Amino acid sequence: MIPFLAVVKRELGSVLRDRTILIAILLQLFIASFSSGLLLGMLSLYDADMILRESGSWIKIGVVAAGDDPLEAILAERGVTVVPFGTLAQAESAFYEGEISAIVDSPRPAKNNGAGDANGITEIKLYLPESNTVSSLVRMVLQEPLEQYENYLRSQKGVAIHYTDLQGEPSTSFEFVYSVLLPILMFFPAFVGGSLSIDSLTEEFENNTVQTLLSAPLTVNGMVGAKIVSVLILSILQSGAWLVLLTLNGIAIQNTGWIFLLALIVSGITSTSAALAAILLRDRERSQFIYALMLLAAAAISSLLNLSPIVTLSRLAVGDPFLSGWNVLSFAVVLTGLYLLLWKASRRIMV
Repeated sequence: MIPFLAVVKRELGSVLRDRTILIAILLQLFIASFSSGLLLGMLSLYDADMILRESGSWIKIGVVAAGDDPLEAILAERGVTVVPFGTLAQAESAFYEGEISAIVDSPRPAKNNGAGDANGITEIKLYLPESNTVSSLVRMVLQEPLEQYENYLRSQKGVAIHYTDLQGEPSTSFEFVYSVLLPILMFFPAFVGGSLSIDSLTEEFENNTVQTLLSAPLTVNGMVGAKIVSVLILSILQSGAWLVLLTLNGIAIQNTGWIFLLALIVSGITSTSAALAAILLRDRERSQFIYALMLLAAAAISSLLNLSPIVTLSRLAVGDPFLSGWNVLSFAVVLTGLYLLLWKASRRIMV
């Protein structure tokens, strides 16, 4: 155990002397500051009324609604061009011919083949073009009038709650904090830790110091494990510091224990994968290249399998009731498999 701790202490001292970890922390601070500034700038520049004044003439919304429905009037007050239709089929025909930009299908009485109200719930269907740019623009323009229309429907049904009564931060800021900023800060130490593992191991091969390390009562697996543990210690310190700082800045984070554990597990996965590449290739440049490819492949595969650590962390942070610690432990299974593979591969080292 003493040789193991000696290697851990040696690795931590080496990182601090090279200022690598300090640069990584400053880089994270830069990312957080730049992202926050970018968000503030985008929110301050965003103005849907400006969009209408500059390009609202071509935004034509087809509305399928009853004659006494106020939806058309609400949209017209917003500044968009409203084209009424008697049936959804007529509106769809005009939509596919490019005469209108979108369709808002509001419930009509059953005699007009409309959807009506089901169980007191009014269902409004919005048909948008395939173009993501145009769709986003139309959604921004329609957001406020549709909120007003919903307030009208609430009043008609005796519901006293309106959008103006709701308090809290804008949804855009909420999504940015929990879907972008928090994952970046919590997982960036893991990505840097993998790179540090490669540098540490390949340096031993390039300088022919592996045999010197193994001359102590320390096995190959113990030497590799000590280097991974040193990286995990750095990740623990950074992740813990970010959680504390975010909390002090008024950002409410739920399930902090599971989030901290998830960040630690992901750091273990990246460090173990990087160490595996370094042991098999024994070359810094090739190992770093393969490590980058593994990160990209892991991100793609996790997204396809709906097992993304970023999504899991975001849902944990907002307190998703349909998520539990078992979702975090699934990543621990991946870490266990990678470590067993590393344990077998490290025994092939020639000293």
